[in-house]
Amino acid sequence: MARTVFCTHLNKEADGLDFQTLPGDLGKKVFENISKEAWSLWMSKQTMLINEKKLNLMDPDDRALIEKTMIDFLFEGKEVQIDGYTPQTK
Repeated sequence: MARTVFCTHLNKEADGLDFQTLPGDLGKKVFENISKEAWSLWMSKQTMLINEKKLNLMDPDDRALIEKTMIDFLFEGKEVQIDGYTPQTK
């Protein structure tokens, strides 16, 4: 049976992640409060962010930017700002 969580990003009950994807307290917070669906949305945004801004995952400043953007997106409801990208309208 799938684990369910109340996803704070989607504001609904949904299937939870199968395992903790990040280390530490932030990883625990994501595991307990973010659904698979919301994590998938973040992974798409993260990929675009890394590619468009040409971020280097070995650079601590770039990793810090990704982490801050992830927190803003998943927990604060802020959209990821990527130059030249216009989100589809629903």
